Amino acid sequence: MRREHITLSVDDVEWVDADGDPRKPSVTIDCAEDGPDLRDRLTGPGDELLAADETDVALRLQGPVDTDATGVVSVTDRLTGDFVLELNVDADDVLTFITAARRYGEQTSDDDGRYDVTIKIDGEHLISYEKQTFLVYDEEGSLLRQRSLIPGGVEL
Repeated sequence: MRREHITLSVDDVEWVDADGDPRKPSVTIDCAEDGPDLRDRLTGPGDELLAADETDVALRLQGPVDTDATGVVSVTDRLTGDFVLELNVDADDVLTFITAARRYGEQTSDDDGRYDVTIKIDGEHLISYEKQTFLVYDEEGSLLRQRSLIPGGVEL
C-alpha cells in the first residue's frame, strides 16, 4: 500500500475560527488501492476488524511545527504496534483538526470521543471509530504534548 494512494480529508473544523457551535470534527482516510491488504491489516486475531481502543492515530512532523511542515499520519494496531496505514499530509491541516477536536471536547460532555475517523477503500466505507487521543511527534520522534490531543487523566 503506497502513501500516495491514500487521501485524508477533514470535516467540521470551520466552526473553530468562526466561534460557531461546536461540532465533532471528523477525518476520512480513503485508500485507493490494495483494499484486501488494508482490510487484513485492520483485522485482529479473532478475524474481526480492530475496535477503536485497539488502534492509535498519530502525526509525525517532518519539520519544525512553526513552518509549512509536512507530516505523516499513521494508524497503528495498539496491540502489536504494527502500522495499519501511513500517509503524507500538510501538518497545518492536521494541527487545525486537533485544535477543533480539543475545543469540541472542552465545550461538550461527549465522553465517547472527541473526533470520528472513517476508513474507506476506494470510497466504500470499511470502518468508523470515535477517538479521544491523537498524538503528535516532532521530526526526531519526541512527543509534543502541547500539540497532541490527550484526554485528562491519561498518562503516557
